Amino acid sequence: MPAERLQKVLASAGVASRRASEALIAGGRVTVDGRPARLGDQADPATALIEVDGRPIGSAATPVHLALHKPAGVTSTVRDRHADWTVLELVPTALVPDGARVYPVGRLDQDSEGLLLLTNDGEWAERVLHPRFGVEREYAVGLREPLTEDQVTELIRGVRLEEGLARLAQPLRRSTGAETRRLEALLDPPAQGLTWYRAVLGQGWKRQAAPDVRGGREPDRATRPRPDRLCPAG
Repeated sequence: MPAERLQKVLASAGVASRRASEALIAGGRVTVDGRPARLGDQADPATALIEVDGRPIGSAATPVHLALHKPAGVTSTVRDRHADWTVLELVPTALVPDGARVYPVGRLDQDSEGLLLLTNDGEWAERVLHPRFGVEREYAVGLREPLTEDQVTELIRGVRLEEGLARLAQPLRRSTGAETRRLEALLDPPAQGLTWYRAVLGQGWKRQAAPDVRGGREPDRATRPRPDRLCPAG
């Protein structure tokens, strides 16, 4: 693992945010191989002994990349005092090194379900989320009634949201029979009797999948089968 700025290493290890880590370094509370650290120092957590208040951060700085199926009703946040469940409560502790702090890469709306990524690797998360890297998000959206021609035309033109004009990254298509059968077998509770569409988005705006496909109606079911071309940075 290449050397990184010390505040980034501490933040990845879940010690504190980058700004708070800078304060720890400036306050003389961080050492690298027994030497007091200074702002601007770099370290390789795989080879250096990094300690905060005399306690090593251990393997917490090891990059973690997790794929999780988020059920409907669970929030895609680290903490939310208004939510019954957050995605972090679904992650087995055995998958996360001691002291590591993972967080969701992007989000799925609370009433949506499907693939959600979690990591402590900020550079990798940036490559997944930022539009310039071209990582697409595919959603399967189920409707009780098929879309009309006018609604499909509206989707092609784009849907106006608070963030701007939302457009599909690829043409909207009906799910194939094989895709529908596989999806209905996986969903819990089952979602039969719906017309399923596949929508590919290039942005991750809040609640974008629903207005992009609903044609004026709330979808009866929305799930994310995949993002595209995912691999750790480097």
